[in-house]
Amino acid sequence: MNMFRRNVPLLAICQALMMSSTSLLLTTTALVGLGMSEDKSLATLPLAVMFIAVMLTSVPASMIMARIGRKPAFMMATLFGMSGGGMAAYAIYSHNFWLFVISGILVGIFNGFGNYFRFAAADIVEPNLKSKAISAVLLGGVIAAVVGPNLANITRDSIDGALFVGSYLSIVGLYVLTFIALGFLQLPEVKRQEKNDQSVPVRSLWVIARQPKFIVALLCAMLGYGVMSFVMTATPLAMHANMHSFSDTSFVISWHVLGMYAPSFVTGHLIQRFGVLKIMFIGALLGLVCITVNILGNSVTHYWIGLTLLGISWNFLFIGGTTLLTETYEPEERSKTQALNDFCIFTTVTIASLTAGVLQYNYGWQTVNVGVIPFLIVIILSIAWLAAKGSGREVKKVEVIEELI
Repeated sequence: MNMFRRNVPLLAICQALMMSSTSLLLTTTALVGLGMSEDKSLATLPLAVMFIAVMLTSVPASMIMARIGRKPAFMMATLFGMSGGGMAAYAIYSHNFWLFVISGILVGIFNGFGNYFRFAAADIVEPNLKSKAISAVLLGGVIAAVVGPNLANITRDSIDGALFVGSYLSIVGLYVLTFIALGFLQLPEVKRQEKNDQSVPVRSLWVIARQPKFIVALLCAMLGYGVMSFVMTATPLAMHANMHSFSDTSFVISWHVLGMYAPSFVTGHLIQRFGVLKIMFIGALLGLVCITVNILGNSVTHYWIGLTLLGISWNFLFIGGTTLLTETYEPEERSKTQALNDFCIFTTVTIASLTAGVLQYNYGWQTVNVGVIPFLIVIILSIAWLAAKGSGREVKKVEVIEELI
């Protein structure tokens, strides 16, 4: 319990700061790319490159943390974030599109490590508190919903003649604060966390990945994140094409991020009360409702409602998938299992962000939304398959021991 009370709030703060910078990037990067690139279909390339870096970092990040511990690895990663923010600001000031693309790699490396904040929380609490610990860390995104888009809006004109330079300088400050917060973490020693009990056989990754619960956990988190990234990445471009102001875009992204993280106040409780499969199923249905709203119109209200529902859908699928994943491995197997999970997730996110700008620019908002419907149907069918096998009953429903959120 002391581990929870000391470390989970700090990890939530780090998550809030990381997501504040990420939501600022989501609000601005496609627009900055659109203004700097000669080929307008490459507007989302800097964002895609960031996700590529996250994808490529996910496996070595897990291995590095297994060797030196999560805290020093997290702190080291913030240095990449600071460098990326500073490089992006200089790239915009000098109107160097390809340097701006490279800066996304550095930010992506930090995010590749930072995405393990949720696992760091889950690994230090009792099994019955894992979903609540994950939810508590992701609650940091509620702050990001307010800070990121509004910080972008406030700072975009802060330097005369250099639109958005101030915004990217501000994220350097966010990474500095992250570094300071990480300094107060007190996580178990790496040897204690990763010590292998020779009496317990360690399964191969192939054996772990063949488990029905692993397959469904990965599909729901991977496709849920991919759908969210695909639609969200195209949103600023779609709103710009429909002559909506930047303040309207930042408003919509702010509510989207709020939808992603505000449900974390209750998601852990809902999973404990109703079971993880039901919550993920509801998340997939909310994704379909989002697509319906998006197809029906292009007003700010349509974007606002649709993107908020998209955020809630992601929350249920991502927390549900992460919680279900923790049921599939032993402590000795967690590094490689978590690494495979996040590698697959961010490979999907990378593909989604790469294709979103191209489809939006060439085919429009309707095509973007219709294109994700098959993936939501796959999520629903996978949940139904696991429920039919009866594996969902293995996910324990335990009473809430203490109000932690």
